Amino acid sequence: MDLSHMLQDLQQGKAPEEGHSPAEPDTLLSRPVAEVLLHVQEKLKAPGLTTEQSGAILHIVEQLFRLGDRHWLFSECCSNQSTDLTREYVDFVSSLTLYAALPLCDNDSGTLPESSFEATPARACVVSSVVLALVQRLGNGGEAVSSHCQATTWVFLTGPLAPLLCVFALTHMQEQAWTSEASRKAASNLLDSVVQAGDWETTSQLLFGKHNTERQPGVLGSILEILQSDLKRDSWKRNQATKHVFAWILMQVGRPWLTDYLEKVFPPSLLMSDDYCIDNQVLGVRCLNHIVLNVPAADLCQYNRAQVLYHALFNHLYTSEPQLIEVVLPCLIDLLPVLEKDPACTGLPRKPNRYDEVLRLTLTHMEMEHKLALRSVYSKFLEHLIEKMGIVIVRHLKRLERVIIGYLEISDGPEEQTRLAILDALEKTLLIAWPRMECRLSALVQSLLRLLCDLSTESIPPAVREELVTKATHCLLLLDHCTQGKVKMLLKDVDSSCTSTYVLRCIETVTIAQR
Repeated sequence: MDLSHMLQDLQQGKAPEEGHSPAEPDTLLSRPVAEVLLHVQEKLKAPGLTTEQSGAILHIVEQLFRLGDRHWLFSECCSNQSTDLTREYVDFVSSLTLYAALPLCDNDSGTLPESSFEATPARACVVSSVVLALVQRLGNGGEAVSSHCQATTWVFLTGPLAPLLCVFALTHMQEQAWTSEASRKAASNLLDSVVQAGDWETTSQLLFGKHNTERQPGVLGSILEILQSDLKRDSWKRNQATKHVFAWILMQVGRPWLTDYLEKVFPPSLLMSDDYCIDNQVLGVRCLNHIVLNVPAADLCQYNRAQVLYHALFNHLYTSEPQLIEVVLPCLIDLLPVLEKDPACTGLPRKPNRYDEVLRLTLTHMEMEHKLALRSVYSKFLEHLIEKMGIVIVRHLKRLERVIIGYLEISDGPEEQTRLAILDALEKTLLIAWPRMECRLSALVQSLLRLLCDLSTESIPPAVREELVTKATHCLLLLDHCTQGKVKMLLKDVDSSCTSTYVLRCIETVTIAQR
């Protein structure tokens, strides 16, 4: 069946049938392409249209883009004269994306059951095929075209059409409840085709544009404009995909481009982090951390953004959700240098600041925490916080000592992530605050020797046990250096007949070491 027959069937609202011979085969081809696109939109909006019927219509449109005359499709002369083709194609693509859009959520949770998305993957596949055909024709598809047609192509791709296609592709490209393997693959192919058709080399070039050229500007600003209306306080939960599309786009933007879009990305990220849903909070904090790492300190401090962010993150430290603490602590550690001077360079006397606030609250929670998952998360970032604080860690040594000793006593599983992280924190403390270690020598040596004894009776993978023994031995060696050999004196009192091989090996390593 040729293209004219399919277009005649489209006008009559029929699916294509073999052997069908229309009376006026060129009825639609003789009209401007804008009328054909509008006709398709009206057909898709017809009440009672079944999935099979709409699929048949979209299949015909796909063939229209693949086989139709390029001059008729894209040239603004002849039958398309006095027609804003860019606006017509934008409206058409918008209607197609709405056909495959997610159902809106009207409840406060912002989450719909998976059954609500049963038809979405199939629709996304069909729409992806249609717009892929359009993009491939816009990208010439190997055809020789005139310079006028090539110029029109650039208008389509760098104007409002490319951002719409990117948002659609990103909506259906991520692994979510509304996507399937087929729809994700189709959306990914579509995004790759947009990049290729626009003569960009990577997705980053698509977003930011090519360096030192005005011919191919990026579409990042236009994408954020499209998302803005769905990222307001009263609307960001209605479409489940919007936050994921926003986060994906944001994570692609680094220095120096992110600064130019700070006013558009900071409020939505803060809004998501302030939600009551843990998943939204985690996503929002990840976005905020990316902003902190990729925006200069001066821009973050402008309009008190950094202070607002600090208070929002500090309040999250009171949560008992491990997955949230795991993103909040590194974000705070990255934010503190923006708000405070390096503790090693603040002059004398060194006054307590936000570093002390964060560490004090963290140690308080660590000391009282009994959940293994939370203990593991806290200990994971303790070393980084100690390193950032430097010598001012001496203000917190008393509580830090209690935390270290308490965490070394309890195993958290075969991988022993908590104990390994606490030993790293102890090592960092010994390297930084070594002049204050002599008064804590007895307690720390006893704790490390008790750990070595426990390792001989606990069921731990050999590689993990060996790593623990190595780190504990290294901490004892550092303690010995800090105290001018006093650890050796204490180890002489250990009864070798009542100790495990790990303790004996450690004692031997420490005693023969040269200061």
